[in-house]
Amino acid sequence: MSGSTLGKNITISTWGESHGEALGVVVDGFPAGLDLTKEDIQKFLDRRKPGTSSATTSRKEDDEVCILSGIFEGKTTGTPISMMVKNTSQRSSDYSEIASYYRPGHADYCFDEKYGFRDYRGGGRSSGRETIGRVAAGALCQKLLSEMGIDVYAYTRSIGDVEIDDEKFDRNAIYTTPTSMPDTEADKKAMDLIMKCRENMDSIGGVIECRIKGVPAGIGEPVFDKLDALLARAVMSIGAVKAVEIGCGTKAAKLYGSENNDEFIYENNSVSKKTNNSGGILGGMSDGSEIVIRAYVKPTPSIARSQNTVNKSNENISINIKGRHDPVVVPRAVVVVESMCAFTLLDLLISNISAKASNIINFYKK
Repeated sequence: MSGSTLGKNITISTWGESHGEALGVVVDGFPAGLDLTKEDIQKFLDRRKPGTSSATTSRKEDDEVCILSGIFEGKTTGTPISMMVKNTSQRSSDYSEIASYYRPGHADYCFDEKYGFRDYRGGGRSSGRETIGRVAAGALCQKLLSEMGIDVYAYTRSIGDVEIDDEKFDRNAIYTTPTSMPDTEADKKAMDLIMKCRENMDSIGGVIECRIKGVPAGIGEPVFDKLDALLARAVMSIGAVKAVEIGCGTKAAKLYGSENNDEFIYENNSVSKKTNNSGGILGGMSDGSEIVIRAYVKPTPSIARSQNTVNKSNENISINIKGRHDPVVVPRAVVVVESMCAFTLLDLLISNISAKASNIINFYKK
């Protein structure tokens, strides 16, 4: 299977299946000399795992990271960093029945058609647990970006038709509300909706918004490696994400140029913009303002109610999916979106060092 590696200067290769022995990631090309501990990684993985809020199932997964290589005496060595999380709470018997049919909303049919074989235990490689490796790698990138004064943070913007009120934005609430919403009132309404979905044996989707502050202008390339294009690719590669937009996104299609254009202004010895419809990106490059990206997440495909499908004998059947499934995956996916954005940005920041001859000359000149 190809397509498990992403990046140019820094690469991440995730590995493992949801019901295998373990999952993990190999990060290659990460700079040497960054102070790093297991706790730096674990705090991000703790935000992703289930059983930490009433918005997820009660199943407990320790998701404890083990750093296998690339760290010595508390610092990155510049060699590949391999990280692993063992699977400890999997019940493969819950999935034995689905080997004979294709679950609606899942990739079962696609795997069989492509490979003639599939790991049916929880979705195998296409399971949400694959994101463990992404989050572990993202934690590394977040640590380095913070040292550069760059702040990357994501949160739940909406669940179903319940959306946050920007006037009530409280960043601390992202890490305390069960929905990861920065608005406690919207969180309560969203939780009511989630509980209703659970009672009805159904699920719900939502929108995750990621904001990046402190990025200098000029990061990204003007053609194929545009900052917005690579961010979109990275975020769209998350299994549950069905759409991505930058800045005002699809609303731009309904605006006049006079409304959509962000006017520049020079004040306080720097160039800035009066508005930020561009979402911090122009011509594929950062424009110095806050980068804003949104990911639209579909409802959890595994629901307990009866559904119609087809089995491997091409018979139409009715099924009830067993197992432990979240009525919404949005809160757990917040840190995944954050991690993919952090990785993409750091990779392009490293590329940008070679954009000017003066940068290279000044670095190596004796």
